[in-house]
Amino acid sequence: MAENKMTSQVKGSAPEQNERPSFEAKELLRKRVLSLQPDLSVFEPASEKDKAQQEVMRPSSTFLKDGIKNFRKNKLAMSMFFILMALIILIFLTPYINPYGYDEVIRINGRRDKSLANLGPLQWSKMEQKEIDQGVKLYPHLFGTDSVGRDYYVRCMVGTKISLGVGFFASLIVLVIGLIYGSVAGYLGGKVDLIMMRIVDIIYALPDTLIIILLSVVLREVLKDKIQGTIFATVGTNMLSLFIVFGLLYWVGMARLVRGQILTLREMDFVMAAESIGANKRRIIRRHVLPNCISVIIISTALQIPSAIFTESFLSFLGLGVAVPTPSLGSLANDARESIQSYPHKLVFPSILICLLVLSLNIIGDGLRDAFDPKLRK
Repeated sequence: MAENKMTSQVKGSAPEQNERPSFEAKELLRKRVLSLQPDLSVFEPASEKDKAQQEVMRPSSTFLKDGIKNFRKNKLAMSMFFILMALIILIFLTPYINPYGYDEVIRINGRRDKSLANLGPLQWSKMEQKEIDQGVKLYPHLFGTDSVGRDYYVRCMVGTKISLGVGFFASLIVLVIGLIYGSVAGYLGGKVDLIMMRIVDIIYALPDTLIIILLSVVLREVLKDKIQGTIFATVGTNMLSLFIVFGLLYWVGMARLVRGQILTLREMDFVMAAESIGANKRRIIRRHVLPNCISVIIISTALQIPSAIFTESFLSFLGLGVAVPTPSLGSLANDARESIQSYPHKLVFPSILICLLVLSLNIIGDGLRDAFDPKLRK
């Protein structure tokens, strides 16, 4: 009877829906020792404090998102990134804004004006000044003109585009060859790694400038007739030899970096687990090993681009770059060298563009290294 009264009393004092039970009710409903009755207090509605403890303090993210977030915190790298983007936008907008072509000798009313040669920045020739006095609107020569009478600003922008294109394309060649070679050597190891790395040591000893000169001379004679009428005719045998040299020589640094990373990663537990379930070597390298060394790949590729641009500018300065009349920053600087005392501005503009490209890409590469390498994070 006493237990029935207590049960009825508890039932009578049961809390209403969505309300907490009282202290006396919780004491009565508490689980007794050696009893199979569940502890009903466990099923109480969670308080606001309990809910706050279960909240996720940091949203889920990926490796790429974390790297981009850390890169944005680097003010110097971001400022150089915006400068590079502004330069790229300017390159692609120039043909739509500026009416002159990069290989076009400027003519006034169909006649060639000899006074157009070697104009300074924002200067006009005599015939252009007469046209302006008559009310004709002409586009200004922002960087002046060259010795033939071509707009120097357009040639500088086209030269910057050529140099950037060569840098990115050469870095892509280095990335593909170095990634495949280093992955195979690092993962297989043993005698295969030994032989492949000795080949790398031999390639390191080859003089790249001498090979470029030799290839330029040989390919000029071999490919002179074969590339006529093709897309390679605009590039020229010198640039083809440059790309071949990048494919033969400059990938060894990337291969060594990738090999070093894979030598460490192949001993990890997740690689052993993939091998234990029967995954083939190609899948393990592609799906498990390479994604874990993506930071090294991104950093090395980003730092390879300014090196390729500087190499192309240096070779173009020596006359081994793009074919005439297509300009590059190195060939423009080489042309301006002959008249540096009379027209120094012709050397200043391509030199500034080369410095901007190389400096901005180097700082961006350093910023990517700081952002994606966990060992360098503060």
